[in-house]
Amino acid sequence: MAVTSYGVNNALAVKLWAKKLFVESLKATQFANFLGNDSSSLIQWKDETSKSAGDRITVGLRMQLTGGGVQGDGTLEGNEEALVTYTDNLFIDQLRHAVRSAGKMSEQRIPFSVRDEAMSGLRDWWADRLDQSFFNQICGNNAQTDTRYTGNQATIIPNAANYISAKAAATADESITSTDTMTLTVIDKAVAAAKTLTPMIRPVKVEGMDKYVCFLHPYQVYAIRTATTTGQWLDIQKAAMAGADSTKSPIYTGAIGEYNGVVLVESARVATGVNSSTAAAITTVRRAVLCGAQSAVFGTGREGGTPDKMNWVEELFDYENQLGVSAGLIYGLKKTVFNSKDFATIALPSYAVQPT
Repeated sequence: MAVTSYGVNNALAVKLWAKKLFVESLKATQFANFLGNDSSSLIQWKDETSKSAGDRITVGLRMQLTGGGVQGDGTLEGNEEALVTYTDNLFIDQLRHAVRSAGKMSEQRIPFSVRDEAMSGLRDWWADRLDQSFFNQICGNNAQTDTRYTGNQATIIPNAANYISAKAAATADESITSTDTMTLTVIDKAVAAAKTLTPMIRPVKVEGMDKYVCFLHPYQVYAIRTATTTGQWLDIQKAAMAGADSTKSPIYTGAIGEYNGVVLVESARVATGVNSSTAAAITTVRRAVLCGAQSAVFGTGREGGTPDKMNWVEELFDYENQLGVSAGLIYGLKKTVFNSKDFATIALPSYAVQPT
């Protein structure tokens, strides 16, 4: 019987595995559920550097016109309004990781393929890294200064207008105490702010409906679930039941429910709080975040070309005794910030520790 096989270093195998690796990595992330090509996506994929040279993508924002206009036969000439525009820059860089076997004798002792396990290991590594970078960016986690974990660029702390603490009127994470736990009231405040900021935070389009997305740490979810005041967890469950079959959007995958037009998504990768003076992590605080459209931007280089493949390299060492495989991607990921203001995110820090 004739069979088709793609061995180590086969050119077709390398291309197939490169594409397969990123597809499988994305499936294992929350990041992928929110990635899209248009401006209504929570994470917008910008393709400029996948088509041409360059290491930066400039993202523009035009503010709404605010002038009063001219009535009747009043003179319009000389009363025109200047456009106000701002820009943000996404930096892309290469990130790689690799696995290498000790040699053929070591491989002889084990019942699995080093090449297959390298694929699985690198898939999990990339999935974890993309999610880590996404949450460090949108949470403004400046305690993490290693850009390998922040989408290849520094994080930016939330500005005052886009920061709503569980502690009333608090302006810094270090002021949060054990009584300042997450509640639906905090989310209500965030929704009100999102609709009244300038510019307002646009909701994400989900099956034609406008929705915000709020990412919460499991400890914050626990605080909401166990709140004893009226109108807390029960309201979420009612909304979840009512909309259980209303959409098949991946945005709802893993969602714990919906409240006040906000899809609530749980993730253990929601960042810790950060001390505003020392930039040290505050482990008793988690910084949930409400997101709208274009909360973050993602771009790739020409090596990948599209966000469904990356660079996969296989090499043999020591007279072909050892197999090494590497997976790399030229990419960038960041929270959108225009005119020194968060464009589509609101940080919601609260006290959050492991329940006892």
